[in-house]
Amino acid sequence: MVDYKIGDIVTGKVTGIESYGIFLSFTDNYIGLIHISEISDSFVRNINDYATIDEEISSKIIDIDEKGKKLKLSLIGLDYRSKSNKKKGIKETKSGFNTLKNELNGWISNKIDKK
Repeated sequence: MVDYKIGDIVTGKVTGIESYGIFLSFTDNYIGLIHISEISDSFVRNINDYATIDEEISSKIIDIDEKGKKLKLSLIGLDYRSKSNKKKGIKETKSGFNTLKNELNGWISNKIDKK
């Protein structure tokens, strides 16, 4: 059993996204809601830009309903996406774009020959 406290940063799994907020579930049968007003300091045009179903994200507890096992959560001011969920950048190889430059004409010729 987890002992939640207001101000704790917790990680949960996104189980639902509605126009008014993001729902999270936690391993100890608690559920949480990140209301649209707690997603960002700026205007939130599309909540789906902030989370996807089954993604694990971190959030800050701003209120707790112990009896109902519900958490009110916030993303404001957090780097809330886990490291594994972040998109990885393109890694440049030693040859850079030279492979493309050197091979492109051959690839095109092969494609044309197959027609």
